[in-house]
Amino acid sequence: MINIVKPFLPKKKDFNLIVNEIWSRNYLTNNGPVLRDYEVKLGNFLRTATPCVVSNGTVALQFAIRALKLKGEVITTPFSYVASTSSLVWEQCKPVFVDIDENTFNIDAKKIEERITSKTSGILVTHTFGNPCEIEQIDKIAKQYNLKVIYDASHCFGTMYKGKSIFNYGDISTLSLHATKLVHMVEGGAIFSNNDKHLKDTQFMRNFGHDGPEEYRGVGINGKNSEIHAAMGQAVLPYANDILKKRKGDYMYYVERLSGLNLTMQQLNPEGLSNFSYFPIKFEKEQDLLKTVKLFELNNIFAKRYFYPSLSKLHYLTPQILPIVESISKRILCLPIFFDMKREEQDFICNTLCESLANKMIPFKIDIKH
Repeated sequence: MINIVKPFLPKKKDFNLIVNEIWSRNYLTNNGPVLRDYEVKLGNFLRTATPCVVSNGTVALQFAIRALKLKGEVITTPFSYVASTSSLVWEQCKPVFVDIDENTFNIDAKKIEERITSKTSGILVTHTFGNPCEIEQIDKIAKQYNLKVIYDASHCFGTMYKGKSIFNYGDISTLSLHATKLVHMVEGGAIFSNNDKHLKDTQFMRNFGHDGPEEYRGVGINGKNSEIHAAMGQAVLPYANDILKKRKGDYMYYVERLSGLNLTMQQLNPEGLSNFSYFPIKFEKEQDLLKTVKLFELNNIFAKRYFYPSLSKLHYLTPQILPIVESISKRILCLPIFFDMKREEQDFICNTLCESLANKMIPFKIDIKH
């Protein structure tokens, strides 16, 4: 069986070494020393200010919305995981969707301005599959209309833009550290900002609003993460460069093997450096995708229609007509890709895909340069 993803696991001894220290202290949660140390190491690796680590990436988005005091309408993308939109609704904001670019799969920045009204308070967009958005254009619009910007960078561990970490852009950026991500802490998320006040506010929010044992700074919830999760984060982080290097190699191998097929691959931002976290392919027709998924499953290959359906179709939102995302979301499939994937597995996937599209098999290759 080849799954869409397999969580990376560090050497057990690396994890146990940290866990033994936790046992000796008998300190399991409430922003303990392992978590605080992990925050510093995470910021250092990503070349950012020390982030605020929270329980998951969805809570990170919700805290970001609250820290920026977003209300009313928020411009967002319909092509993302549901958490991007549900976080806005949960925080009583109204998502206003803007259609996507058919090549990059990111929000089409040229269409944002026409959706801004007097009720708009912010922009929340996703760097889809780790591919940087049109950051300058989005930030220019935000400044012109006095709007706050949240970048949902859940997919972006290691992504760069113009030589800087992607997390150094926007008012706030968020990261998912879920087990399915390149680098993880089993369950977790992080909030990044160059504004100290925003980071401080989120630190209070994650701990019930406590400002000392008997004082409260404001409304908060339990958004903390545990020492055990932080131990996994610390054990995984030293492998980050190896994970990023391997992922790029696997991504480029897919590109070489599939470049002759009637498929479209994501157009990457030329001013960015992708982390190659996913390998999405766009079919010419939905029926070709459905045929491929069926053949994959018969061969125990489990790809994912990521993201389908379009978030504009959520039943709890007012319907919006967005022709590009509605077309593309039906034709996108993410192929399996993970750290210990073997070339033989990739070849099996590629050859099965060729068979589905009625193409002859591409000659087998192992050695590629990239």
